[in-house]
Amino acid sequence: DKTARVWNRSTGELINTLEGHTAGVLAVAVAPDGETIVTGSNDATARVWNRSTGELINTLEGHTDGVTSVAVAPDGETIVTGSSDKTARVW
Repeated sequence: DKTARVWNRSTGELINTLEGHTAGVLAVAVAPDGETIVTGSNDATARVWNRSTGELINTLEGHTDGVTSVAVAPDGETIVTGSSDKTARVW
């Protein structure tokens, strides 16, 4: 449904629905701060979100096909994405 959902693991309560991708979400990573979420989508973008508010912080554009993997480095600032376009990008 082109979204990612954030749930409270203890209560099962929905915290936020991350909406903005124009195709299915294929990958998700949580930054070390626990407050930043990165999603990768078949719309060829990765998006950076605030976990608590659901606010879109940034859209990472540059891939030409679906973003199938995302990772956040331990520094919490560096994001790496992999894509069906056969490239990896460091942001």
